[in-house]
Amino acid sequence: MPDTRDPGPSVKDKELYEKLRDEGISKQKSARIANAAAKTSRSEVGHKGGTSGDYDDWTVDQLRKRAAEIGIDGRSSMRKSELIEALRNS
Repeated sequence: MPDTRDPGPSVKDKELYEKLRDEGISKQKSARIANAAAKTSRSEVGHKGGTSGDYDDWTVDQLRKRAAEIGIDGRSSMRKSELIEALRNS
């Protein structure tokens, strides 16, 4: 009887794929994670992306520009602390 859980040749890390399937993760998601892990390393999967600087480090001009992008009213008369609060609460 053939193994019905064989992911096929497109899955690069079959061991990780099987572990994820045993945890109840879908076939498609397990394959994506296994292939991403095989491409880089298991510890790197899920750690993509950058970080945004803290608003406290931004200049008032940068804060006003960001406030304008998201449509905060009254931004031109706000102090730095007010801009930061408005951005954090929007």
